[in-house]
Amino acid sequence: QVQVAESGGGVVEAGGSLTLSCTASGGTFIVYVMGWFRQAPGKEREIVAWSAGRTNYSDSAKGRFTLSRDNKKNTVYLQMNSLKPENTAVYYCATDLPPYGTDWRAASTYDFWGQGTQVTVSS
Repeated sequence: QVQVAESGGGVVEAGGSLTLSCTASGGTFIVYVMGWFRQAPGKEREIVAWSAGRTNYSDSAKGRFTLSRDNKKNTVYLQMNSLKPENTAVYYCATDLPPYGTDWRAASTYDFWGQGTQVTVSS
């Protein structure tokens, strides 16, 4: 079983920044895919950014968020700049093991999830 844990959430004013961290543990493997999702109250979980051979971003994250990895530690980071109130959500980290799915933008593709970390952006 793979365990996933996120950290780094908090409360920040609009225009501020936060960096989230996520670590996958419980195996002797180097994870291939790691993804960041968010879910606001009353809304569906949506992709924010993911890394699977290359770094990818949702349209809303491009230009403001940066995903980076430390593969030796099975850790991924999400640097979030210029935060907006509409970015308020629970942010989740997820990973998967082979056999892999075909769409990394879909939450259903991932089998291992963290508990989430709350990000609140005040106006």
